[in-house]
Amino acid sequence: MLIAILSDSHDHIPNLHRAVQRANREGAEVLIHCGDLISPFMLPRLQAFAGQVHLIYGNNAGDQHLISSRCATIFDNITHHGLQGEINADGLKIGFIHYPHTGRALAMSGEYDIVCCGHNHEQATETLGSCLLINPGDLLGKDEQPGFMLLNTADTSVRRITVGQRLHFDDL
Repeated sequence: MLIAILSDSHDHIPNLHRAVQRANREGAEVLIHCGDLISPFMLPRLQAFAGQVHLIYGNNAGDQHLISSRCATIFDNITHHGLQGEINADGLKIGFIHYPHTGRALAMSGEYDIVCCGHNHEQATETLGSCLLINPGDLLGKDEQPGFMLLNTADTSVRRITVGQRLHFDDL
């Protein structure tokens, strides 16, 4: 099974749209968004994913009430987990939280096979004990090319897929 892992889209509509479309083309069956989606108007872009979507808050939660209530009533393929989530997929227990330091603690707890996090906009994978910690980097493109990770649960391999160009603030 392929799982798309996204984080820190920060209301960048084109990059989220490209990421969801690419995850669909790659055949991902599950999408995990590790926080900082920000606004409810981003939910229809997530709903375009062909499978189940799992979403948590980040430190830029936006309108928390509208996001959680719309996930529960309008967007039937999006499950909102609050601040932390977990799923079982293909025999693996996968946890997800926004902050890397908390993600490291979850990974080292021995409770999970895989932990996903975001927040610092830095892509990374690391094995801690028997747990794989995955930070997909950001979809915003603030410090590096925007992208997401694609996890293959059969062998726990991970590859990063870029979906746009890095923002160049010095050009503004």
